[in-house]
Amino acid sequence: MTKIYTRRGDGGLTDLIGGIRIRKNDVRLEAYGTVDELSSHLGLLAAWMGDDDEHATVLRIQNDLFYIGSHLATDQTTTRLYASAILPDGETQMLEQHIDEMQQQLPEVRGFILPGGCQAAAQAHVCRTVCRRAERHVLTLAEIAPVDDHVIQFLNRLSDYLFVLAKKINIKAGRSEIMWQNACR
Repeated sequence: MTKIYTRRGDGGLTDLIGGIRIRKNDVRLEAYGTVDELSSHLGLLAAWMGDDDEHATVLRIQNDLFYIGSHLATDQTTTRLYASAILPDGETQMLEQHIDEMQQQLPEVRGFILPGGCQAAAQAHVCRTVCRRAERHVLTLAEIAPVDDHVIQFLNRLSDYLFVLAKKINIKAGRSEIMWQNACR
């Protein structure tokens, strides 16, 4: 195994795909670093899900996030995108299909749901909020650099998927949703 440390980042710089060095607090790093954080949270979710029928989908999403991370880690003004930096076609539609299928199985809920329930559902909510943050960082990056619209669409749909997944996990675990008790009612 090669050494895990290089000391090249000790001064606060890191390499993008293609070798360009940038500051570790650059907006590009915030974007793909948050996508990486989301993938880690999804790994924890997958561990808590066990063999749930959506488990394979969560693993597929983690793979998709690697494509997205590679895309975001490539400065397209100096480096061409490799195939490993292009989100495969149909992945946003795949999320939509899973959302639609899960929603058909779930009771309608009126009002706002507080994140929680069983551990896996609570973790799905954590993933959802990290996904929203990743989306915000990617949108900030897209203001100054090329970002494929499919990446933004995927992240937007992914947060919707994670919300519905949390509901499904709670129902399967026999847990009721925790509803916001609006004092203004």
